[in-house]
Amino acid sequence: MDSPVARTSRWRRLLPRTRGRWAAAGAALLVLAGAGTWTAVADDSGPAVHRQDRMMRVDGVSLDTSYFTAGGDGRRPAVLIGHGFGGSKAETRAQAEQLARDGYAVLTWSARGFGKSGGEIGLNAPDREVKDVSRLIDWLAARPEVRLDAKGDPRVGITGASYGGAVSLLAAGHDRRVDAIAPQITYWNLADALFPDGVFKKLWAGIFVNSGGGCGNFEKELCDLYERVAVSGKPDAAARALLTKRSPSAVADRIKAPALIVQGQTDSLFPLGQADAMAKAIAANGAPVSVDWAAGGHDGGDMETGRVQKRITGWFDRYLKGQEGAGTGPAFRVTRTGGIDSTDGAALTRGATSETYPGLHSGPRTVELRGRTQKITNPAGANPPSISAVPGVGGSLAQLSSLGVGGLALDFPGQFARFDSAPLPTARRITGAPTVRVTVKAGHGDAVLFGKVYDVSPDGKRQVLPAQLVAPYRITPAHQGRPIELTLPAVDHELDAGHRIRLVLAATDLGYASPAEPATYTVSLDGPLTLPTAPGLKTASAALPWWTWGLPAAALVIAAGLLLTARRRTATPAPDPALTDVPLQITGLSKKYAKSADRYAVRDLSFRVEKGQVLGLLGPNGAGKTTTLRMLMGLITPDDGEIRVFGRAIRPGAPVLSRVGCFVEGAGFLPHLSGRANLELYWKATGRPDGDARIDEALEIAGLGDALARAVRTYSQGMRQRLAIAQAMLGMPDLLILDEPTNGLDPPQIREMRDVMIRYAAGGRTVIVSSHLLSEVEQSCTHLVVMDRGRLVQAGPVAEITGSGDMLLVTAADPLTEPLVEKVAALPGIGSAVRTDDGHGLLVRLDGASSPELIAELVRLDVPLTGVGPHRRLEDAFLTLISGGSA
Repeated sequence: MDSPVARTSRWRRLLPRTRGRWAAAGAALLVLAGAGTWTAVADDSGPAVHRQDRMMRVDGVSLDTSYFTAGGDGRRPAVLIGHGFGGSKAETRAQAEQLARDGYAVLTWSARGFGKSGGEIGLNAPDREVKDVSRLIDWLAARPEVRLDAKGDPRVGITGASYGGAVSLLAAGHDRRVDAIAPQITYWNLADALFPDGVFKKLWAGIFVNSGGGCGNFEKELCDLYERVAVSGKPDAAARALLTKRSPSAVADRIKAPALIVQGQTDSLFPLGQADAMAKAIAANGAPVSVDWAAGGHDGGDMETGRVQKRITGWFDRYLKGQEGAGTGPAFRVTRTGGIDSTDGAALTRGATSETYPGLHSGPRTVELRGRTQKITNPAGANPPSISAVPGVGGSLAQLSSLGVGGLALDFPGQFARFDSAPLPTARRITGAPTVRVTVKAGHGDAVLFGKVYDVSPDGKRQVLPAQLVAPYRITPAHQGRPIELTLPAVDHELDAGHRIRLVLAATDLGYASPAEPATYTVSLDGPLTLPTAPGLKTASAALPWWTWGLPAAALVIAAGLLLTARRRTATPAPDPALTDVPLQITGLSKKYAKSADRYAVRDLSFRVEKGQVLGLLGPNGAGKTTTLRMLMGLITPDDGEIRVFGRAIRPGAPVLSRVGCFVEGAGFLPHLSGRANLELYWKATGRPDGDARIDEALEIAGLGDALARAVRTYSQGMRQRLAIAQAMLGMPDLLILDEPTNGLDPPQIREMRDVMIRYAAGGRTVIVSSHLLSEVEQSCTHLVVMDRGRLVQAGPVAEITGSGDMLLVTAADPLTEPLVEKVAALPGIGSAVRTDDGHGLLVRLDGASSPELIAELVRLDVPLTGVGPHRRLEDAFLTLISGGSA
C-alpha cells in the first residue's frame, strides 16, 4: 500500500505542473515591503513561537501577513490559514501558534480589503484573492525551513473558516501544489448559498455586505450586483453566473487534495447541503474526504474549536507529515446534544460516527402526513414575515431546539399551510434532509414558499424547529399544478415517541425576499414525508459529569501525594534560621520542558522578596512566569535550585505552604454549591480551625454580595475569578500569590483589586502578582522581577527600573515656546525634545549628553526650571529589558 504522502504526490503528478511558471511569477510580483518584524510568542507548556509580521506586495496590492515557526532547524510542512469574512489575520493567531508548536511553518494573512491589507474585496476572485494565495505559496517555497516536494513546490496545507474555508478549496482547484485542505463552515457555490432555488437571502446578504465595510469596499461589479438584486428582490442570471464563477464549484473537477470538511449544524448562511455537495465532488476525484458536522455555525452556538482544531492537526499530520498512525477521525461525525448537566447548566454533547459518509438521504423512512388542500396568501410587501433563523442569535435558539425547549419560530395565520403526522409510536432520528412531494398553484407568476419541519409535543403546546432552519423554493408557472419534490433543511434531530411531525409551507420568511405584490397560493400534499435516518451511525456514550470521576481521582492523587510526601520528608533540607522572616528566596531555580534535554522553561533564576512588598512578576508569553509559580506552590518539582518560604524548603505538601495563599490558573469549585458553601468546604479540607478562616473578611474583599447564596454554576467568569481570589485570601496568609488576578474583571473591579493588594501588603504581608497589565502593575506594585526566556532580566523597585533610561522630563514655571524647544533639540548630545501637552514640560531624549550638561545648557538659555528628572513608563522599560519579546 502507498503511504498517504505517496498517494497525494501521485494524484498531483497526474495533472499538468505549473511550478516553474508560479515561481517565476512569484519572483517578479512578490515584493517584500521592509524586512518585517520578528516577535517571540510562547507559553510555558511548549517551545517559543516566533512570529514575523510583514507587508507583502502582490500585483500592486499590499497584503498584511504573519509567519509563525517554533523550535528545531529541520524542514517542516507549511500551513496557510485564511480568516472569516469581515475579519483579519488576527483571528487565526491562536491556531497558527499551536500549529507552529506542532511542527509546522504557518502563514496567515489578511485578505484584500480586510485588516491592514489593501485592495478591494473580490469575493475570492480567481485572478485576485486566489492568485494571492499562490503567491504566498511561492514565498513559502523559498523559505529554508519549509519542506519541498520539488523546487518551487512546498509541502503545504490550507485551512480556514467561512471566507477562508472557501479560498482553501479554490486554491486547491487552481494551484496543484496544495497537498491537503480543511475548510470550515464555508460554501461550495456562493450563488446557491445566497440565492437558494432562486430566492434572495436578503438578510444574510445585507449582513455580508455590511461586514465587508459597505458596498464601496467591494469591486464595482459586485457592488452593482448586490444593489441590483436588493432592489428587485430577485436574483438574475448575471448575478448567479458571477457568484458561481468565484465559487469552489467552478473548479470542482480540479480539487484533488485530501479534504476534511467541517460544517455547522446551526448555519442558515451555509447549510449542510453546501458541505454535502463539496464532499461528493472531491470524493469523485479520488481524494480522501471526511465530513464533520459541528454543533455551531454562522448563526452562533458552540463551534467546538478545540476539538475541531485537534482534528485538523491530525489531518495535516497524516497528509502533510506523512504520519500513517495520525488520527484523522471517522469518515463522518456529527455532534449531538441531549440534556443539560445539572451541575453547571452546560449542554451535554456526544459524537455519532460512521466509517462512510452517508450523505443527506440515506436510510429513508416514510411518515404519512394528514391535511387537506389549503389556500394561503402572500401579503402586500410580504409583511409581516414568518420567522425562522435570525442571524446572530440562531445559535442559542438552535441549542434550545436541540434540547426540546423550543426557540423563536413564528408563522402568521392565513400565510402558511400545515400538515401533521399521527403521534410517532417510537422515537425517530432525522439525519439529513427530509423530502416531500406537493402540488402548488399560484394565482399569477412565481410562487415563493418556505418549507420547515417542526417537532410537536404530545399536547401540541410546544413546537420545535430543529436548528431554526427553513428551505426556500421558487416554483415557476411551468412547474405549478403538478407534483414536485421539495427538499427540506438538513438537520440532525431526534423526535421522541408520542411527538408529531409538522410540515409547514409558509409564504414569507424574515430572512428572504418574497414578492412584494400580494398573491394567493394553493398547496396540497402528493405523498408522505421521507425522513433520512443514516442507519450506519454509532452514537458515543454521553460523558459523565466531571465530578463523578474527578472527585475520586482527586482523592487518589491527594492520597498518593501525601504518601510520597511522607516518604520524602526525611530528605527535606533543614530550615535556614537566617531566612525565617523572608517570605521568599529563590536560588538557581531551573526547569526543563517535558521530554527535552536542553530546552529550559526556567533557568538559573534567583531573586528575593521581603515583607510588605507587592512584587510584580513580568515577562512575555513563554518567559517562565507560570512555571515559576507552580514550582513555588509545590505543584511541580524543579530540576535544579531551591525555593525557600520563610526559611523552609518547598516540597509537595510542605507544612510552610499553609502560610501561602494562591490563585494560580483559576480554582475548581463544585458548581452545584453556593459560593459561600464552596469556601467553607475548602477551609474545612485544610483541617484548620473555623475561626481562623476569616471568611467574611475575604468575602468583603471579593465583593460578591447576594451572589454568595447562589450556585457557582450561575456565576459569570468575573464572579468566579473574584470567588477564587477570596479563596486564596482565606486565613489571611502571610504570602499571597496571584497569577493574572484581573482576568475576567471589569475596570472598577481591577481598580478594587489594586487597592486590595496594596492594603493587604500594608499590614506586613507580601503579595506576588503575575500580570500582563503593565499599567496596573506600575500602579500597584512596589518591586518587580522581569523574566524573559526563562531567565531573570532585572529585579528591583519599580521606581528604579522605570527611572533608568535616557529620557528626561524637564518642567518649567512658564510655558515653553516653540523656538526654545527647537534650540534645546539642536544642542549637542540631545536626540530629541518634545513639549508636553500642558506646554510647561519638555521630554528630552539624551543621545550622548549627560543630565548635568543638559541642565547647564537650560540655565544658559534662561529656562525657568522647576524640575529635571528621569521619565520612563513601565511599558517602555519592560520592552527595553526583554529586547523585542512580546508582552
